[in-house]
Amino acid sequence: MKEWNNDKELISLIKGELYTAVIGDIMDKMGYLHQFLPQQIRALREDMFVVGRAMTVLEADVYENQTAGGMNPILKRSFGLMLEALDDLKEDEIYICSGASPDYALWGELMSARAIQCKAGGAVVNGYSRDTKGILELNFPCFSYGPYAQDQAPRGKVIDYRVPIEIEGVLINDGDMLIGDIDGVCVVPRQIEEEVFIRALEKARGERLVLKKIQEGMKARDAFDKFGIM
Repeated sequence: MKEWNNDKELISLIKGELYTAVIGDIMDKMGYLHQFLPQQIRALREDMFVVGRAMTVLEADVYENQTAGGMNPILKRSFGLMLEALDDLKEDEIYICSGASPDYALWGELMSARAIQCKAGGAVVNGYSRDTKGILELNFPCFSYGPYAQDQAPRGKVIDYRVPIEIEGVLINDGDMLIGDIDGVCVVPRQIEEEVFIRALEKARGERLVLKKIQEGMKARDAFDKFGIM
C-alpha cells in the first residue's frame, strides 16, 4: 500500500529506508533489467546520497573556433543553454547531463552554488566534474566520473534540456526518479515508480529482519526458505 501523498513524503521515505541495491532488485523482478547508470558514475564522496526527479540536460561537443559560421544560434552562446537549464532547476530536482565526450568537466562549484539556491537535489553527469574541493565544501551531492579540471566552455554546449536522454542504453526521461549512493545511480521510470517503491520498502524492511535473524545465528538456507530474501 502506498505510504506517501507527494514527492516530499516519497523522498523522505527513500532517504530514510532505501538504497540503490534494493530498488534495483525490485526493478529486476519487474523485468526492468538495465536501470543502473554505468559504474564509472560515482559519488564524489562515499557518503553522498542523491534522490529526486530528473531534470534532463543534453550536451554536445563543439569547437569554439568553428561555431561562428554555423546555422544554430544556440551554439553561438556561451555554454549554449546550460545557464538556462541551471536556472530552471526546481526543488529536489537532479541535473542529469549526457551527450558529450568524456574530455571535459560537465559540473563545477559555481553550478553547485546555483543549484543549492534552487533547492535542487544534486547533479549526475555522464562525464567529469571539477572544482572538487569547492563542491565538497558546499556538501552538494555530485555523481560523476570523478575530478578533472578541463573546462567545458570551449569544448561543449548544452543544446537542449527537459528532453529524453540516454546513458549507455539507459533511457532517462525528464521527471523520472533518480537514486544514487555508494553503489551507483539507478533510474526509476515514472510509470512504474509507485509499484517499485511500495515493493522496495517491503523488501528493505524484510532485509533488516533477515539481518537480525542471521546475526542471532539463523543459517542462510533457513533464512531464505523462510523469508525469501538474501
